[in-house]
Amino acid sequence: MRIPLELSCVNIEKTDSLEALVHREADKLERVCAYMISCRVSIERPQRHQRTGSPYRVRVNVRVPPGHDLVSRREAGEGDMHEELSTVVRQVFQAMQRQLQGLAAKQRGDVKVHEGQQTQAVVELLTPKENCGFLRTTDGRQIYFHRNSLLNRSFDDLEVGTGVWFSETLGEKGPQATTVRVIEDSRRGRRPENDETETPPR
Repeated sequence: MRIPLELSCVNIEKTDSLEALVHREADKLERVCAYMISCRVSIERPQRHQRTGSPYRVRVNVRVPPGHDLVSRREAGEGDMHEELSTVVRQVFQAMQRQLQGLAAKQRGDVKVHEGQQTQAVVELLTPKENCGFLRTTDGRQIYFHRNSLLNRSFDDLEVGTGVWFSETLGEKGPQATTVRVIEDSRRGRRPENDETETPPR
């Protein structure tokens, strides 16, 4: 993955095979939503001697700009007590993948690019020495922008993963952003999971 993957295990041995499985499943999520900015996975075994249901608790948290915090979980006691941990992990990731597909489709539906129209994206790359960077739109396109196109934030304060709205034009070397406005609190996760995406500035 391009983003750091956080994996915590409680009363579960963090084996090489378990880590490899989690990384493979997380890679599938990134293929669905290339602009997600964090993925945290928690795997626990709350009770050593559980008599009914699966003994494992698995939780996957994913953050997507501009402030969507998605959660997929499987609590201990659900399902079959003989179910293998690898099966539970895959099922939780599959549920998260469906959530991401729904969110990505919803966001893509808002992206119909016309000259000067406000479009949603995330900062993907910054090159301060050249005073520019690149945005990644919700439909997967890469857009060039110059530091002078920023309206409400200093270029030096930008971070990879910051959510933005931008206006687009066709330059000599392809599409580029003419104006870029940072979505406030895009990295603080204050927006509830099911909220509508922020209305673009007028």
